[in-house]
Amino acid sequence: MPAEHILTQDAPAPLPGIYSQAVRAGNYVYTSGSVGMTKEGQMVEGNVQDRTRQVIQNLEAILRGSGMTLANVVKANIYLSNLSRDFPVVNEVWKELMPDPKPARTCIGVAELPAGGTDVEIEFTAYDG
Repeated sequence: MPAEHILTQDAPAPLPGIYSQAVRAGNYVYTSGSVGMTKEGQMVEGNVQDRTRQVIQNLEAILRGSGMTLANVVKANIYLSNLSRDFPVVNEVWKELMPDPKPARTCIGVAELPAGGTDVEIEFTAYDG
């Protein structure tokens, strides 16, 4: 069965010709990294908590477009441009929004993120088998 490319209007559009919002391969869905932009493409103002909430909402919308929910997430990768400052507060939002049991997760500090210097980017792997 060929991979299915997921596109929803309920999350920021991918850059044309660069990547897909997500790809379903069998029982797995792999999302691209999402940043704290609204579906209209505007970066969320405020703090890293506000942008983390938006990122998770974006990813949830993409998962819905593939017939899944946050409960299907089995692995998450989080990228933070200021790990020492933002790790604790991103964890608070994570605990609030992600259902139990929590997925496996990696959190990495990076020098810079795309999209105008955002401070958080998250990608998911989800499974529905």
